[in-house]
Amino acid sequence: MAMNRPYSWLLSTSLTFALAALAPAGAAAQPQDSKAASASKHPDLAGVWFMQDKVHPNLIAPQEAPLTPWGAEQFKINRASLNPDSICLPSGVPRIWQIPAPFEIIPLQGRILIFHEHEHIVRQIHMNRTEHPKDLIPTWMGDSIGHWEGDTLVVDTTGFNALTWVDLWGLPHSEALHVVERIHRVGKDVLEVNLTIEDPKAYTKPWTAVRRFDLKPSWEIGEEICEENNEYLFPPGWKEPKN
Repeated sequence: MAMNRPYSWLLSTSLTFALAALAPAGAAAQPQDSKAASASKHPDLAGVWFMQDKVHPNLIAPQEAPLTPWGAEQFKINRASLNPDSICLPSGVPRIWQIPAPFEIIPLQGRILIFHEHEHIVRQIHMNRTEHPKDLIPTWMGDSIGHWEGDTLVVDTTGFNALTWVDLWGLPHSEALHVVERIHRVGKDVLEVNLTIEDPKAYTKPWTAVRRFDLKPSWEIGEEICEENNEYLFPPGWKEPKN
């Protein structure tokens, strides 16, 4: 057996040099992926969050909403119609921020997921592209792309269908809806979402709203199923807003 040792050593050494030759130049000097290193510099928004205040039916007072004639007429139609949530339709953006249910922010490589307990909606924010696809098919939650501005996650969303409401009160939107969300921590356990809503068909000018959420470290996202046009059961004490 001793006679084989030099040959075994030679084979092992040759394989080591061969593998080293195949490795990219400078690979040994890169202890971690540069994108991961860069991402680690951004604030950590991960965790389960829940609305800070009681449910507000509107993002803006209806009389203050800069409605176009089309928007005003559609608002009347919405107020006379069923609340979309009552027949299990997805909430859409920005309305989802008003729903009294927790959500979890989950950072991934190239994406950030927002996992809402309400209807188990999962929203993707694409961090690895800067433009929306040109051939978007209108969807409930739209197409979201994000980037960082300092400690703020800026999310640009478009590509909506026109089947949701802007808020719980029934403010309308068209397929031209464009939403920008600026998401950042304003304290160790407080998340603030600043919304800018733009829709030239429904509103004469862009308008803004703010929502805040508390971190819930001990919470987990539960299961909430609302499908096949079942009637949605709102939380105890909930009352549908009236005119």
